[in-house]
Amino acid sequence: MNRRKFLGSVAAGSGLSLLPGHATAADGDLAARVRRHLDRALAAGSPSVVCGVIRDAHRYVAGASQDGPAPGGRTVFQLGSIGKTLTATALASAACSGRVRLDAPLVLPPTFHIPRKGPRRITLADLATHTSGLPSLPPNLLAGADPYDPYAHYTLDDLAVGLTETTLSTEPGSAYHYSNLGFGLLAQSLAFDDVDAMLKREVTAPLRLPDTTTTLRPDMASRKTVGHLAGEPVPDWHDHVLSGAGTSVYTTADDMLRYLGAQLRPERSPLRDAIELAQRPHFTADQNRRLGLGWQLSTLPDGRAVTWHNGGTGGFSTCAAFNRRNMTAVVMMVNTFSEESDSEPRPVDALTFALLAELDAA
Repeated sequence: MNRRKFLGSVAAGSGLSLLPGHATAADGDLAARVRRHLDRALAAGSPSVVCGVIRDAHRYVAGASQDGPAPGGRTVFQLGSIGKTLTATALASAACSGRVRLDAPLVLPPTFHIPRKGPRRITLADLATHTSGLPSLPPNLLAGADPYDPYAHYTLDDLAVGLTETTLSTEPGSAYHYSNLGFGLLAQSLAFDDVDAMLKREVTAPLRLPDTTTTLRPDMASRKTVGHLAGEPVPDWHDHVLSGAGTSVYTTADDMLRYLGAQLRPERSPLRDAIELAQRPHFTADQNRRLGLGWQLSTLPDGRAVTWHNGGTGGFSTCAAFNRRNMTAVVMMVNTFSEESDSEPRPVDALTFALLAELDAA
């Protein structure tokens, strides 16, 4: 076990031969396409993988494993940073109802010092677009952290201390810099010390996502797959302070398909206005990528516009992407940590985008 490599995942938000495995899938061409990508995920080293697909009005879930039963639509995985889009949707919902303004400054209780750089204060929109200038993590998070559960020890008191030691790298609103700390603070600003209940009230309950939660219920524990790092089982992550960044969110493929279905057809959702606002561009990072609230908005080399986010914890890697023009969406979750290199994306990300491209071309 590489402690440095494992702790490196805390800030993350990476031609394979087929490998036999146990799988469940729907019939037809779509099932065959999904199965090929499941096999490639196994060949890349995933102990198990589940994939959910939407094409027009059709939804499919398939799973595969190296050994033992294949995961299905109700199998529980940790979601990682895709959970940031839940927090961003909660912000958008509050903005649409007039409870907050996107350009309102970040406000926390008086004991929490908000760093400043330049004349403008950090706004809620800055936090939701990773343009606050905040570092990825609080400077005091990793000191003394358990590498297998690096957020579990961190308290609100620790956060108050950490913010006094935090400096901004850029003036708010001026540059993109991915920040788990920023999204953790965003959730705390919306519902101080009550983030779990806020996410349920604002997002997961209205969208009927019963298994998307920061707390593993007993009825979910029996359905949860075990996370892995370098082939070894590792514990789940737990986070009571920065969970708005997605660090301790659980979900299932069934829930993620309902969530992606709402993204494709907001007009059918009780959160229509919030979803539209979250998907709207709010900051341009470069010529190929803009930032919604939480969501990444990319233009691919073939000209397709794809909305997406990926995620990971110490034992899980995930990716979700959709194309509203073609009414297609893909979510893939594997129970192993992986990281991208300078030249290659994570297998789960590459496979998710490749499958979405196939669906768009079909």
